[in-house]
Amino acid sequence: QVQFVESGGGLVQPGGSLRLSCAASGFTLDWYAIGWFRQAPGKEREGVSCITGRDSSTYYADSVKGRFTISRDSAKNMMYLQMNNLNSEDTAVYYCATDLGSKCKIVQATGAPNPEGFDYWGQGTQVTVSS
Repeated sequence: QVQFVESGGGLVQPGGSLRLSCAASGFTLDWYAIGWFRQAPGKEREGVSCITGRDSSTYYADSVKGRFTISRDSAKNMMYLQMNNLNSEDTAVYYCATDLGSKCKIVQATGAPNPEGFDYWGQGTQVTVSS
């Protein structure tokens, strides 16, 4: 059974950093594309970053490029999202997800992974950026 458990969210001041974690079970992360997504109040879920299976190519939404870093720890079957220089627009619930494919489906206009077709989601972790 594919499951994700996200953690690491919290309240942080503008300009601060957080590292989100995503513990996976029921499958091996290395083989599959894993995405990070977020949903702010009143807004649609949007893609943040994605890492492909096997070759670990990474993709980032234009809005987070240069500030966020996605990574994978194969030994622990864990995903991470390092978030630096946070601002109020990053406030959202953050999720990790997979469609059990090996490639990231990217929206060309934004560089972000497309949340459509991702079937397996965690419960999310809240990130609030506020002074």
